[in-house]
Amino acid sequence: MAGWSEAAPLRVSASPAAATSKRLAPASRARDALVFAAGVAAAVLALLGSASVPGGGIPLMAALPAPGPDDAPRTFYDDPELSYDAVRGRRRLTGWDAKRAAWLRSRGLDRRHAPERVVMVSGSQPEPCKGAAGDHLLLRTLKNKLDYCRLHGIELLYNRDFLHPAMTSYWAKIPIVRAAMVAHPDAEWVWWVDSDAVFTDMDFSLPLATRYAGKNLVAYGWPDKIAKKSWLGINNGVFLLRNCQWSLDLLDEWARMGPAFPEHDRWAKTVLGALTDKGGSTWFDDQSALVYLLLFNWERLGEKAFIETEYFLMAYWLDIVGTLDGVAARYEAVERAARSGSSGLRRRHAEREHLRYAAARNAAVSGVVPGPAGGGYKGWRRPLITHFVGCQPCSGEQNPMYTKQSCDDGMRAALGFADDQVLRAYGFRHAGLLNDSVRPLPFDYPAAPPSR
Repeated sequence: MAGWSEAAPLRVSASPAAATSKRLAPASRARDALVFAAGVAAAVLALLGSASVPGGGIPLMAALPAPGPDDAPRTFYDDPELSYDAVRGRRRLTGWDAKRAAWLRSRGLDRRHAPERVVMVSGSQPEPCKGAAGDHLLLRTLKNKLDYCRLHGIELLYNRDFLHPAMTSYWAKIPIVRAAMVAHPDAEWVWWVDSDAVFTDMDFSLPLATRYAGKNLVAYGWPDKIAKKSWLGINNGVFLLRNCQWSLDLLDEWARMGPAFPEHDRWAKTVLGALTDKGGSTWFDDQSALVYLLLFNWERLGEKAFIETEYFLMAYWLDIVGTLDGVAARYEAVERAARSGSSGLRRRHAEREHLRYAAARNAAVSGVVPGPAGGGYKGWRRPLITHFVGCQPCSGEQNPMYTKQSCDDGMRAALGFADDQVLRAYGFRHAGLLNDSVRPLPFDYPAAPPSR
């Protein structure tokens, strides 16, 4: 197919005048063609000019050929055997690093020093929630993720479909994460975040280019449980995968342990027999599979895996919700003591400047508010993510060790805590973490307290 620079010449219907022109001399025909071309150019310029003036009255039509889908260089997407499917693909996706690099070059995106682009993936079940207020809480957790992504320049892919009928519930994350990698070759990282995980530090940015350089998998873990080979040693409710062949191979290996494959029952016996803290349970989930893969194949996989323990990439909610009021008070105290002329923390600003003020705020609280940036077991820093594991707000079938009231109030408190950080740029805050009413913030807040 001809490219856009090889557009077919303009065709006109035959007429008596056109027949007469055949008898004209070559020089006359050339002169007429030149005049005609000049007229066409003048008409195009007139259209362009009128379209650029408000109220010009003549819309700009697609008079000039423009590059389209058929004109783009051929890439791996043109391979008929390419499959997004982690289960039913006709063949494994190989050579991904080279294919992805070629795609980036073909689109002029091979910028080595550009920030590492992230696509966050989350989701929920396709049918309505059974639990009381479950849909409302899912809506609020979705808003929470949208807020964080907007502030940090991250794209959010929210999925509510089972991409394979056997890979449901916890296993459903594997097919969509793999499909997201293939659909987003421009993304360096795919970040999975469970629906019941709440961002509670809107300022914190992942240390991708520094702390995780050379790593392909980042997940949160507990060293004491890892040492015991516990299935709770690593939590996969929140994890990062670099968009590369290593990650695709890991996803394929992980998927083959799932219920869509015939070896699922054999893997269940192997994994449940090797991991501790299962208490004789026959429940074989995706987290147990990933923990087994990592802990029993560390020599093969460990070089590219990073188990985060320094900050709360994923904090256990029961350790967090009771501290949120105290955390907020300490951050406000730092801002209240800061002089506007020196730090500018209390200046009003547009939301798009959030990251600049976030960096200044993190610098101000560092060394004053104890604990690591992103939160930790020691100190009073905001946790990056608070995970409501076991609460199951959508199904309403929370772990018996929690009450529904404690789960619901905990989620509302964490969401209100995060919302206050977002509402700040709009000049408001909540009256309390469990109070949905808002009140305006005065100039020079928090030195000047909000009106009641």
